[in-house]
Amino acid sequence: MTHIIGQHDCKADSKGRVLLPISLKNQLLPVLKEGFVIKRSVFQQCLELYPKQEFDVLMQKVMKKSKINRKYDAFVRNFVAGMKEVSIDGDSGRLQIPKNLVEFAGIEKEVVLNAVFDKIEIWNKDMYEKVLAEGEKDYADLAEEIFDDDE
Repeated sequence: MTHIIGQHDCKADSKGRVLLPISLKNQLLPVLKEGFVIKRSVFQQCLELYPKQEFDVLMQKVMKKSKINRKYDAFVRNFVAGMKEVSIDGDSGRLQIPKNLVEFAGIEKEVVLNAVFDKIEIWNKDMYEKVLAEGEKDYADLAEEIFDDDE
């Protein structure tokens, strides 16, 4: 799959439905029929929406790890908590976020859909802006650290 790009400000209704912008919907057209998996993020209080094929790749990595291990057991339990297969309505481009995940991410009216390579992060807009602001001071140092050994 081509990498998904863009940051999109959207609105959620009281039932957790979000209308995807046309530019994002068009990027997802090749995978609309396969469906998606939505889950809690591991590191942030946001959600992650994966095209099903990308999620399957991620699950293969998780499943390769030792299954007879308490830490693995605790990780997997949290990793799959609230996970659900979802679809995006092909005509309207609407995504229904499950209620438990709306609550986890603090999704209200203002939502940010932030494309990150093979997934889309779904954020409460205020939380997203706060996390971005907190990360700005370390951004340049992180960039140097991550790309320092590239040749």
